[in-house]
Amino acid sequence: MPFNGEKQCVGEDQTSDSDSSRFSESMASLSDYECSRQSFTSNSSSKSSSPASTSPPRIVTFDEVMATAKNLSDMTLAHEIAVNENFQLKQDGLPDNSLAGHVKNIVHQAFWDVLESELNADPPEYEHAIKLFEEIREILLSFLTPCGNRLRNQICEVLDIDLIRQQSEHSAVDIQGLANYVISTMGKLCAPVRDNDIRELKATGSIVEMLRQIFHVLDLMKIDMANFTIRSIRPYLQRHLVEYERTKFQEILEETPSALDQTTEWIRESVNEELLPLSETALPPGAENSSKPSLSPTLLLNNSFLKLLQWDYQKKELPETLITDGTRLQELTEKLNQLKIIACLSLITNNMVGAVTEGLPELTNRLKRISAVLLEGVNKETFNLKEVLNSIGVQTCAEVNKTLMERGLPTLNAEIQANLIGQFSSIEEEDNPIWSLIDKRIQLYMKSLLCLPSPQKCMPPVPGGLAVIQQELEALGSQYANIVNLNKQVYGPFYANILRKLLFREEVVGKVDASPPPN
Repeated sequence: MPFNGEKQCVGEDQTSDSDSSRFSESMASLSDYECSRQSFTSNSSSKSSSPASTSPPRIVTFDEVMATAKNLSDMTLAHEIAVNENFQLKQDGLPDNSLAGHVKNIVHQAFWDVLESELNADPPEYEHAIKLFEEIREILLSFLTPCGNRLRNQICEVLDIDLIRQQSEHSAVDIQGLANYVISTMGKLCAPVRDNDIRELKATGSIVEMLRQIFHVLDLMKIDMANFTIRSIRPYLQRHLVEYERTKFQEILEETPSALDQTTEWIRESVNEELLPLSETALPPGAENSSKPSLSPTLLLNNSFLKLLQWDYQKKELPETLITDGTRLQELTEKLNQLKIIACLSLITNNMVGAVTEGLPELTNRLKRISAVLLEGVNKETFNLKEVLNSIGVQTCAEVNKTLMERGLPTLNAEIQANLIGQFSSIEEEDNPIWSLIDKRIQLYMKSLLCLPSPQKCMPPVPGGLAVIQQELEALGSQYANIVNLNKQVYGPFYANILRKLLFREEVVGKVDASPPPN
């Protein structure tokens, strides 16, 4: 019995420390064979036609489209369960003030009103009640494990629909007794969090209301069961995620050969950016027909991943290999954008009034908190950044003056205040030098993170001007590096095929080895 077992021995299904360690390390490292040039020139792991080849398009059938959609759905769900420790299902209810919610409440209330009138009739009518107990029986049986035969037999014996229907013909159905048995059985199967709900069910006076609440609690128990299953399979998914996702994506690629088009263009952009300065350099005589300059595939791939930190997630499609982490990457990008603005504001404040605020860390932290609060929702289209920056400037001047007055020092004059507010407001302007400086330093920091074998164990030093956001930047950078490194492990062979084609113009092949990379 899954939920009874959850109360007693749920610890048996939890991830061991060694398993957690192996998973963390697997996300943070990219094996040598995926980084070396040999992996981009060897055909040893390739077996069929290229995902990025120039073969003519073929007609995709409806069944293939549905198979691809299912593979993508399965892969996305498995990925979310494995990497998101907080992932769980929740009851999806309609808002009561919505039209759909209002209609649903009316229909449900009408059903229970009809049931009550039938049970109160003389003689009572039991047909609807019998159907409810039949549904309840199936739900209770669905909670049992294959070894729960004794309780299964008991449920089938007590909730014998044929027998209940025979009893109804003689108006001898004990509805209250059946409901009490159901509640007692639910108490044996439910998770501990539902114990209070079971007690409330037992105290319900109206039989119709009791049946209504039984279905409500059963719905909650279904969610509990699903979440228990998720927690149970998470350790397995974490150990086999790389192999599972790579295999699933290969199935998608076989059903939809164009499933790497966006990924190819994403990587091609980095290749073109690296080749452009080289093409503008004067070539020696006779070098026109030579092969392309040697470029590092790892560097090109890292540059592609850095682009995700400035991605327009509202207007641009993500590469297919990053769909499963799209939401996480978007959240990281939005948070990083907020941190950039805070770093810019701090740098401007230090340059202009740093002499009078030096040695006042509490003031710096207070200004940081004010900026963070006012910048909430900065990535929304309706957000007026210029107006908010002006407000932050006014608040900053007020806080600085308050601190100076508390120490008996002269406050900032009107000219300095106006200059400070003006520089704050100019951050949003294109090619603002302070914004460009902070952006380059953050990009440099993130790039250095991707070059480390294990960012969790050794974080790179934070560049100058970013000390005010160091703690948040390190946490964000660690999450970003974990996403990138896991993505490299899963899709490394696919990236290798694409880069081989773009860099060496070789005929590449599309089927990759689904086995996990060597540690």
